[in-house]
Amino acid sequence: MTLKSSTGLKNGLLVTGSLKSLLDLGKIRIFSGPIPADADAAETGTLLCAISNAGTATGVTFATTATAGAVTKNSSETWSGTNVAGGTATYFRFVANGDGGGVSTTDKRLQGTVGLAGADMNLSSTTLTSGAPQTIDYFSATVL
Repeated sequence: MTLKSSTGLKNGLLVTGSLKSLLDLGKIRIFSGPIPADADAAETGTLLCAISNAGTATGVTFATTATAGAVTKNSSETWSGTNVAGGTATYFRFVANGDGGGVSTTDKRLQGTVGLAGADMNLSSTTLTSGAPQTIDYFSATVL
């Protein structure tokens, strides 16, 4: 699978800064329902969970170094959240702080599929239960 980058993220990488600088302190939103055609489109489906640093209002950050063209989650953080709805996870968006989720060619976003294996984000179960904790133990973004 291939992560989809928004136009805002692509433009930012070309002119403004690194993936780390553009997405640090952002959140990962996990959804059920139809997957938007691209990362510029509005979010669709039902928001199941918002992943942050230890489930707080603070966003997550990437490691300070990249290896072999990939950057991973900051190992000192616990990327977690509490499911706000129940359903089957189909896609996620890693969004920069302040992203409202609507149509945008300026917001910085990564979008990918969610599955049990072979997806952009693999979870131990794609069935999320409202009120249950959700964690992401490993996350890596690769530039090809």
